[in-house]
Parts: sequence; structure tokens; C-alpha cells
Amino acid sequence: MKLKQLSLFLQNEPGALTAPCRLLAHAGVNLITLSLADTQQFGILRLIVRDWEAAQRLLEQNGYLAKLTDVVAVEVEDKPGGLVNILTVLEQGGINVEYVYAFTLKHGNRGVLVFRFTDPDAAIRQLQSAQVRVLDAEELARRLEA
Repeated sequence: MKLKQLSLFLQNEPGALTAPCRLLAHAGVNLITLSLADTQQFGILRLIVRDWEAAQRLLEQNGYLAKLTDVVAVEVEDKPGGLVNILTVLEQGGINVEYVYAFTLKHGNRGVLVFRFTDPDAAIRQLQSAQVRVLDAEELARRLEA
């Protein structure tokens, strides 16, 4: 249930985000979701794609350091307190959240959040024991196609 996420360091300048996205687009790699966090000098582009191995290979062949990390996609109720419910489950299990970003895809009254945990396997066990739906890459891709 863990997803593979690619992270790239980019200079914080015009065109820096376009270049890796263009490489992936020309190779036919579709982005499932992305997040960009920045500082004054650089940004971290985080990508989830269906074929992460091909994407990583392509990016590295073109001079990017594409770090691979495990993340977890979690279905969350799209209502006030939906995120708090998930965070409470994690807190009760002693699970640390390193970062989280929202996925723009909604399915009925449910949204999707992508989490990076210090221990993703423990987080998945804790979430599933609380009946929280953890999504895999294929489920995310199916939702995009719907």
C-alpha cells in the first residue's frame, strides 16, 4: 500500500519546474499528483507517477537527482474534522507525520491526502486497524481515469 514518490531539488528560478515536467510529458509519463515546496534558493518537487522506475531513470539520465521515498495515500472525509480524525488515529499509534499534501482528486464526499511518515509500515497498520482506507497506486490511477 506504500506509494513510491520521486523528489527532485530544483533551483527557484523561471523554467526550473517546467524542465523536468516537460521531460516526463515528452516520454509519456503522466503525473498522478505533485507537490512543490520552496525556499528562497531552491524547491523540492515531489511527484507520484504510475511508472516511477521509468520516470526516475529518465530524470537521472537528464541530470536530476531523483530521490525515492515511500508515502501513503489515505482517504479522508471531506468535511470539517476529516483531517483531525486521521491525525488522531496516527497520534494514538505514536506515528510521526513528516509532511502531508492534499490530492486534488475527490471521490464522492472523500478526498485523498498523501503522507510521508517516519515509519510508513506502522502507519499503514495503525490506519487500517482504525478502518481508514489506504490507497495504492492503482486505485489512484483508476480514480483519475473515472
